[in-house]
Amino acid sequence: MTMTNMEKKQRAVIYCRVSDSKQATEGHGLDSQETRCREYAAHRGYEVVEVFSEDKTGKIAERSGIMEVLDFLQTNRNRDHIVVIIDDISRLARDIEAYKHLRRAIKAARGKLESPSIQFGEDSDSTLIENLLASVAQHQREKNAEQTKNRMRARVMNGYWVFPPPIGYRYEKVEGHGKILVRNEPFASIVAEAFEGYASGRFETFSEVKRFLEAQPVWPKGHKGEVHFERIGELFSRPVYSGHISHETWGLTLVQGKHEPLVSLATWQAVQDRRDGVAKAPAKKNISEDFPLRGFVTCGCCGHAMTANWSKGRSKLYPYYLCDTKGCPDYRKSIRKEKIEGEFTALLASLKPSEGLFNLAFDMFRDLWNAKLSSSQNQGATLRKDIAAIEKKIDQFLERVTEADSDTLIRAYEKKIKELTTQKALLSERVAHCGKPLKTFGEAYRTAFDFLANPCKLWLSDRLEDQRAVLRLVFAERLPYRRGEGYRTAKISTPFKMLGDIDMSKNGMVPHAGIEPALLSELDFESSASTSSANGARHLQPSPFTRSARGRQPANPRMRTITCLCG
Repeated sequence: MTMTNMEKKQRAVIYCRVSDSKQATEGHGLDSQETRCREYAAHRGYEVVEVFSEDKTGKIAERSGIMEVLDFLQTNRNRDHIVVIIDDISRLARDIEAYKHLRRAIKAARGKLESPSIQFGEDSDSTLIENLLASVAQHQREKNAEQTKNRMRARVMNGYWVFPPPIGYRYEKVEGHGKILVRNEPFASIVAEAFEGYASGRFETFSEVKRFLEAQPVWPKGHKGEVHFERIGELFSRPVYSGHISHETWGLTLVQGKHEPLVSLATWQAVQDRRDGVAKAPAKKNISEDFPLRGFVTCGCCGHAMTANWSKGRSKLYPYYLCDTKGCPDYRKSIRKEKIEGEFTALLASLKPSEGLFNLAFDMFRDLWNAKLSSSQNQGATLRKDIAAIEKKIDQFLERVTEADSDTLIRAYEKKIKELTTQKALLSERVAHCGKPLKTFGEAYRTAFDFLANPCKLWLSDRLEDQRAVLRLVFAERLPYRRGEGYRTAKISTPFKMLGDIDMSKNGMVPHAGIEPALLSELDFESSASTSSANGARHLQPSPFTRSARGRQPANPRMRTITCLCG
């Protein structure tokens, strides 16, 4: 072929499109479209100079791939027109308005649209067919979306998560279920600890949750190494972690999921209640690990919370607490960090209960545990009646919604239905676990007894969230401190007050072997014995502590108060 014939050969570009990246990587749609378009170009004697492809929805016109085609046409518009080959009208767009817009843009750039599936023309009949095909492409897209949405909604109604897995979960194929959410460690355990910590008050504010998550090396963070508060809010708002699925747009609220929950629904609801309420314990967002008492210790003169800072000395910085309230006699008078925190540690150490009294509290806790376990087995029938009553109320409100013609009333009814649905889900969870404790006595109370035995141990852990938890659990109010005198009378929480008020010598109790290792080994025995009992191998035997308490002295009613307050 001569150079003259080569120069006169018609140039063409090929445009291919699939709807998403999965089709591009796992399918062969783009390759098939390009092959068919190249075959058409060869048949017509065209020279293919460029191939453009992308994985974007055809609903919109402003797509990167088609914009590159238009830019190429604009750059070469001073030469002969260029043919734009598409496999089908639906590849250019799946929306009638988007199609018309791109059709005009290609024509304005001196491009000529061609396809092996349709012959484009300028007469009225060709235009009619072209518009009909574009409308059909739009209808197919909308119908596919409807079908996909309906299938997804139906699967959610059956208890399956159909969206990208949230952090803490991953998808796994399970026989009889298809793809289902399963735990993804270590993220699952981190999520559970964040929920339980915030629900219990261990983390008083989002700032403390933020510090906890940022301390986890594997937790995803922003480019500055921070966890944003918005991400924490999104994390806590998802009921999927409680084993339930909600999608208000589809009219679905707290559907029982098939996946394993990371926390109980009660814990998830407690987090929602705390988010909507006000923090009960003093907490400041600017507390740092350098000054764990900041915001909790108050000035003994004026009653305002003390602040803290680092003061520059000749060769280094020195940490101090001080009152920053103008008009106070102790205004800006510094107190060394080691002094105020050392006296606080001594105060905590003085709250350690006697061994005999502590063992008595242990007996009382277990008595209540066993009593609650026995009574819970008979609660199922009552809870089912409550669920039936709630279902009746939900039906009544649904009828009112259908009859109401006021948007305000409809929103009020829908809000009430949502609240009742939550109550029903919480009761259903309780029914499912009636007589089946989530943990053994030892697992549930080991940490609590560790803390009651020696609160100073947790304070010395150097973890800020643990230290703040000590402040909230041990003391009923902020702690006043007078410069030169020390701490004023502290108002401690009821459990520690009761443990400190009872004189063991007056009730004739003989102290047991000690808190450690006797008590903790008792908890270990209880846990292992319960596990063996579940397999039919052995049954839990009464504790020697219980036998001693029952044989020597009737249960002290004041200690029952401790049980209720701590349990």
